[in-house]
Amino acid sequence: MCLLFISYKGAPGVRLVVAANRDEFLDRPTVCLDVIDENRKILGGRDLRCGGTWLAVASGGRIGAITNYRDPSMTKENAPSRGDIILDFLRQKVSASVYLHKLHRRKSEYNGFNLVLADDTGLWYYSNISCEIKQLFPGFYGLSNHLLDTPWPKVERGKKMLRPLMEGVTQVDQKSIFHILNDSCVPDFSRLPDTGVGPEWEKLLGTIFIDGPGYGTRSSAVVTVYESGRVSFGEQTYLRRPDRVMSTFVVQKEMDPPGQAGRDR
Repeated sequence: MCLLFISYKGAPGVRLVVAANRDEFLDRPTVCLDVIDENRKILGGRDLRCGGTWLAVASGGRIGAITNYRDPSMTKENAPSRGDIILDFLRQKVSASVYLHKLHRRKSEYNGFNLVLADDTGLWYYSNISCEIKQLFPGFYGLSNHLLDTPWPKVERGKKMLRPLMEGVTQVDQKSIFHILNDSCVPDFSRLPDTGVGPEWEKLLGTIFIDGPGYGTRSSAVVTVYESGRVSFGEQTYLRRPDRVMSTFVVQKEMDPPGQAGRDR
């Protein structure tokens, strides 16, 4: 996962909206949105190379999302998969705060990451680069491959586009949020960061939706947690054929509040 836009208590009756793009090499094997854990009813995509996930949700509105921190000079070979962190959290019964304090003690095992967790105690952020556990206040947030709200052009653009979509709504308009995640506006080159990958890669990675020859946005997702406890999870997967024509595969799933029978739609 490389890009997140978050609305936390930004609309009446809507506790949390997470809009996310997963950017990855196109040949990396992946399973689209489905039930990951039958026993604990975890929904998410699955990376088949390392077995983890980039975004997943469990019943009760427990959510985990992760992005990599981009700095090639800091990469450690044979580090454990960062995608396992989300599943580890969702399979446990501890609060997000308790989990993050435990994770902090083994932060150096992993390559750089940003982690967003949500449960009934609130919304939390942690990075093993800044090493600070933060409980987030209601508002709008953006996260790519640096730290939370680092003002990269695409982060600022996505936050600005999301905010008006949440004004006064009681039902989230997924279609409009997916439109944000499909945005391919190219920022001015002078505003792009220098993360050590070279100018051509910085340009490719500078858009919200990435469409490169071997690397790009593999899927977009919109997760909505309502104050009632109902969870809606929509995912668009982008299938690129050899002629570079792209098609979209859409999955929509829902979870009812705790105590009610869940259902797929």
